[in-house]
Amino acid sequence: MNVLEAIRGRRSVRKFTEEPVSPEDLTKVLEAAQWAPSWVNVQPWKIIVVEDAGTKEALAGTLLPKNPAAKGMIQAPVLLVLVGERGKSGLYGDSFSTDKGDWYMFDLGIAAQNIALAAHSLGLGTVHVGAIDHKKAGSIVNVPDGFEVVEILPLGQPAFEPKAPPRKGLEEFVTLESFEGNKWGGSG
Repeated sequence: MNVLEAIRGRRSVRKFTEEPVSPEDLTKVLEAAQWAPSWVNVQPWKIIVVEDAGTKEALAGTLLPKNPAAKGMIQAPVLLVLVGERGKSGLYGDSFSTDKGDWYMFDLGIAAQNIALAAHSLGLGTVHVGAIDHKKAGSIVNVPDGFEVVEILPLGQPAFEPKAPPRKGLEEFVTLESFEGNKWGGSG
């Protein structure tokens, strides 16, 4: 599977089989995060691999009400808790370089998407779970000060293949030369 196939084929998976994730596949997925780009290569992430049923259930309890990923958090054989180190990304010297401040969320988003794409390429499923009580999740997995849980990725064999949701056409969000510029008219 090439990268574009992985991007187009990846889906948010919220129902998993009981089949375990092999250590080899887990390592490949984690290596995808290892190779994610980050601000001046600071790599401000820590990943906590959770397989314990009690910890998975406790983390599922941090989801905001009616979050559709709740059952999947418990079903998935593995949860990857992505943690960002604050105050490390977006800096040159001792000050933030842009008006966006700390870039750890941006860097963790790239690492998370690398994980999701690698998982899909291996026949595994994931879903980005961010609608959680981040502080409570952090306390469950002992995240120290200076670090913050950003999201949780359940990982496992999909119970079924979700359908692709509708996507905006390029002409709806791509313009030429300026925000008000001509709409994209290229192929796609």
